[in-house]
Amino acid sequence: MLIGKMAGPAAASRDELQDVVQEVFLRLLRHDCRLLRRYDPARSSLATYLTLIARSVALDHLRRHRPTASLEDQPAEHLAAQADPPAEPLELPAGLLSPREKLILHLLFDRQMSVAEAARMLAVKAQTIRSMKHKAIAKLRAHYGQS
Repeated sequence: MLIGKMAGPAAASRDELQDVVQEVFLRLLRHDCRLLRRYDPARSSLATYLTLIARSVALDHLRRHRPTASLEDQPAEHLAAQADPPAEPLELPAGLLSPREKLILHLLFDRQMSVAEAARMLAVKAQTIRSMKHKAIAKLRAHYGQS
């Protein structure tokens, strides 16, 4: 069941799947089988408990191996130009936001990335992302007359 859920556009190779399965077993056996000893049948079935552990390991694996090289290789202006338009495009006056500010808002709101993920992708500090987001929103509020 876990292997089937990992399939799709970002389907993992057979070797990656075997790595995930091996990591599940290692996690179950680590620290003198601590996870197995903590199992409480009053809270869930054994299958549910093992599925949650396997799911956690699989998500950790996917996070560690998330492909970002293709986005990092492109300049910020190019990424902003390729951004998917929102459902109802908002017409901004030319020059209101810099291409970098537009890109940061796109990553945070359209792609729903965390500040840490956006910072990692753009190779800047998380505080830089927060600061640029704040400045961009302040510009938008000032332009549209909201406080």
